[in-house]
Amino acid sequence: MSIFQASAQSQWALGFLRIVVGLLFLAEGTMKWFGFPPPPGPMPPMSLTSLVGIAGLLEMFGGLAMTLGLLTRPVAFILCGEMAVAYFHAHFPQGFFPMTNNGMPAVLFCFMFLYFSFAGAGAWAMDNVLADVWERRDRDAREPWLPEIRPIRIKSR
Repeated sequence: MSIFQASAQSQWALGFLRIVVGLLFLAEGTMKWFGFPPPPGPMPPMSLTSLVGIAGLLEMFGGLAMTLGLLTRPVAFILCGEMAVAYFHAHFPQGFFPMTNNGMPAVLFCFMFLYFSFAGAGAWAMDNVLADVWERRDRDAREPWLPEIRPIRIKSR
């Protein structure tokens, strides 16, 4: 194996990374809604229609979906957008650099979710189970009396 090729364990590493990121993101949402784990500072009053309330719901349900690997790509794309909005709405007005405006977690989550929206779920994901079920359903859905359609091959001289 070359250092320039993906290893056989790449899908395992991707799955492990997805689970850890999903659990961390789930904890962000539960901190906003339920106060667990305890927040570092006082939290504003929670309302379902506030930005913090909507963000908390997205973080709880999105973090759970990412942990389970359920609809990983669309969920990761939505969460990437949420983190971009969170950064530019809450952190960027405080300063340009993420290190000085406390926006580092938002930036890291944003780019991790962008990566998952392209890379997929990896190992240990519900998406893999759903893909197997849909593939089996599509394979068995062909009517037995219809002929199988095969591509025409043209012989070159």
